[in-house]
Amino acid sequence: MNTSASFPGSSSPFDFFSFDFTTPQPTQDADLLRQLSFIPGLKEMIMLRQVHALEHATVWVLSEAKPAHTPKIRPANAQVDNELLGGLSTEQGFYLYGEVNISDLRRAVTLGLHRLTSGEWDLAVHPRCGTNLSVAMLLTASLVVGVNLLLPFRPIEQLIGLGLAATTAAELSPDLGFMAQRYITTAIPFNLAIENITLTRDVWGRESHFVKVSWQD
Repeated sequence: MNTSASFPGSSSPFDFFSFDFTTPQPTQDADLLRQLSFIPGLKEMIMLRQVHALEHATVWVLSEAKPAHTPKIRPANAQVDNELLGGLSTEQGFYLYGEVNISDLRRAVTLGLHRLTSGEWDLAVHPRCGTNLSVAMLLTASLVVGVNLLLPFRPIEQLIGLGLAATTAAELSPDLGFMAQRYITTAIPFNLAIENITLTRDVWGRESHFVKVSWQD
């Protein structure tokens, strides 16, 4: 099975990850939890990372089934993203927003979990993830502060420096965001079991489906 972290098609942003720094192992998170169980909140953090990956995979699978916009011409096997769908992960499961049939959602969650744990690790990363925005904001702020401190405090130099900082951040943020997702904010859900899916409202009162999961060693 192809375990490359890039989607088919040369134009995909995931081509940046055509190689792996590490290979996910089915027991790695369970082993880590056993060894460091004394750390408060570790299990919740590990579960949140795994749920985050499952949320992304579910959105990908649903998008494949019913894309919001189907372009007239697109490469065969190109990954489709339904921008009308979104999610929010917690350590107990994730909220899924958008028009979706609960039967389709149940199938997508099950299939997404299977594909992730079978080696399609690219499904754990999504271009609309909030991680990308957070990375972009942090990088931009850091570069702006650095420019402000390094360049002379004259208007022309500062304006040029700010422009360079913004341009550099815009160029680097997408790749760094994908890397942050892959190695920090998501993990392959080898230890998740799907409990149930319910129609509910989130903490802000928005209607959504909630996919509840549990931990299994």
